[in-house]
Amino acid sequence: MSLTSPYLLLTLLAVPAAVGLYALAGRRRMRYAVRYTNVDVLAAVAGGREWRRYVAPALFLLALATLCVAVTRPRVTSTVTSNKATVVLVLDISGSMHTTDVKPSRLAAAQKAMHLFLDRAPKRLKVGLVLFAADAEVSTPPTTDHALVAQAVDAAGDLQSFGGTAIGDAIAVAVRVGLQSVNGERQPAAVTQRAKGLVSILFLSDGRQNRGHLKPLQGAARARDAGIPVYTVALGTSGAGYSLTLPNQPGVFSGGFTMISPNGPFPSYASLDPDPQTLRKIAKLTGGQFFRAKTAGAAQAAYAKLGSSIGRTRARSEVTSDFLAGALVLLVLGGGISALWSPRLP
Repeated sequence: MSLTSPYLLLTLLAVPAAVGLYALAGRRRMRYAVRYTNVDVLAAVAGGREWRRYVAPALFLLALATLCVAVTRPRVTSTVTSNKATVVLVLDISGSMHTTDVKPSRLAAAQKAMHLFLDRAPKRLKVGLVLFAADAEVSTPPTTDHALVAQAVDAAGDLQSFGGTAIGDAIAVAVRVGLQSVNGERQPAAVTQRAKGLVSILFLSDGRQNRGHLKPLQGAARARDAGIPVYTVALGTSGAGYSLTLPNQPGVFSGGFTMISPNGPFPSYASLDPDPQTLRKIAKLTGGQFFRAKTAGAAQAAYAKLGSSIGRTRARSEVTSDFLAGALVLLVLGGGISALWSPRLP
């Protein structure tokens, strides 16, 4: 806790001054003698537990000390959510995401993990969604309507995308979306602009870059220059023994892909193994964090952790009103106890 006006702590000297006056008043002798003819009445008035007489004065002194601290305008550092804080979810929807090495499938596991993130994220946090395969496009602009984003995440499973993984382009699109969120839609999202720690990117992919104009680290450099950390998740297992035919190869059905073994009849295929090395480099370059998710549970744990931390910043807030409320409670409590325990003539 810090104090805006620490010199006002000198007002606490009023506390020992009050204690001194109370002690002085207690030492004064009675000037008048009162004669009681009924000893039982005198015992009822003077009797009781000795410590009770000090409870109400102690509460009044504590209230006075609380008021003295309140005038210094104390501040505390706490975790808050900025009204401009934005997270851009980036989801790989290429055909390989339908692989079932992660149960029930890579895409289904990713969708469930993103739902968990949306449940944990602060309500005021703006969340956007970018989907990518060979190309990247904005599915949902940043919004505080997390239910709308959740619907877009579910709808991603119904989209049919051709082969290709454009990691660099997807990061660049997410950077543009994030900058527009904090700077305004009408302002150009230039790479020279910085998000000032208000934007984060959550990037999930199960493949290696084989499409796009920007290389993965070129896209990461744009995020770094904009001050946007990229948290990456490499989903899937390695060495599963499956490959994916490219769209222009024989055996592809309408809008989809055919899984074949590496020893199959088709000479050209794309590996289904994730690329954790590249995703780890992206996270390190941008100041984010890398997660390796070989199971659905690991993916959910990563997104749950991120949902509880991303979008929140440490900030100082004044708590003068809290001290004033505390002093009021102490005064009321002291007054109530004083009235309740005061001796009364029967």
